Amino acid sequence: MGLRSLLEAENDLQVCAEAGSVAEALATARRQRPDLVITDLSLGDGNGLDLIKRLIAQHAGLRVLVCSMHDEKLFALRALAAGACGYVGKEQAGRHVVDAVRHGLAGHIWLSPAMTDQALSSGNGVQEPSDAVARLTDRELAVFELIGRGMRPSQIAAQIHLSVKTVETHREKIKKKLNLQSAGDLTRSAMQWVERQR
Repeated sequence: MGLRSLLEAENDLQVCAEAGSVAEALATARRQRPDLVITDLSLGDGNGLDLIKRLIAQHAGLRVLVCSMHDEKLFALRALAAGACGYVGKEQAGRHVVDAVRHGLAGHIWLSPAMTDQALSSGNGVQEPSDAVARLTDRELAVFELIGRGMRPSQIAAQIHLSVKTVETHREKIKKKLNLQSAGDLTRSAMQWVERQR
């Protein structure tokens, strides 16, 4: 409601629809043909990075802006790599979302000054991650987050449309990358990480 109010206060911007799930977002985008979509990364029935990729694949020229509470240092460049036109932290949304939308509609990228500096200083736009979690692939990170939310492998598989075997493979890769010894260590680490993101 807050974002809608900010956007509709602008004479040249109009909110054409809202969606409460990935499936609804995809169907609504097909029906409404928006110029720009604002999405979070944590979605009840899927993953925001996957949604960005699917929206852009299905709608040429569509701009997607991420507005999320997740750590900008870990997710902003991932969102851009997925095809987003910008990343606004929810704590900054009130001050910056209108500017970010205008940048996106004009064909530009929106990042906070700190993230812009990081992207430019790394030369190719991606810095060597210093945090072990940052070394996870997008899919591994999605699995790790859902583990941290207390989901079992079968629930994760259903949520992100993978087989249980593939989820188990991702769990093993995550344990290796994070140097965790057991499933309990993985669950504990994931829950602590999710808690820090709040």
